[in-house]
Amino acid sequence: MEPLIRPFRPADTEAVVALWESCGLVRPWNDPRRDIARKATVQPELFLVATDREAVVAAGMAGFDGHRGWVNYLAVSPDRQGGGLGRRLMGEFERLLTDLGCPKLNLQVRAGNEQVIAFYESLGYADDHTVSLGKRLIPDDAP
Repeated sequence: MEPLIRPFRPADTEAVVALWESCGLVRPWNDPRRDIARKATVQPELFLVATDREAVVAAGMAGFDGHRGWVNYLAVSPDRQGGGLGRRLMGEFERLLTDLGCPKLNLQVRAGNEQVIAFYESLGYADDHTVSLGKRLIPDDAP
């Protein structure tokens, strides 16, 4: 049976965090549970999971600010990678964002992660030759 892609549910939280951890997406300065809680307040319909017999096997977040779309935290269970599930999830994000009128989709990949860069290039994404800068406004260790 092919995994079902559906919107995230709060009961998925621990499974999604475990998935992100297994894929190396979690960093000490980002509390994934806070990231999930934040996403639940802004475009929650763009937080998707893929399930197989109710087990979360893939997940990702997208957003659209009226100018650009973004995908964050896209992860496929390591034992499922290479089977087309990431491609399906990205296709669903592209469809949803296109329906919202999103003209361009951006994403970030950590430098040196050649396998993931190759995956996105296979989907038609290309290096925009930009530098990504960030500034934390609310630390995750703040109350």
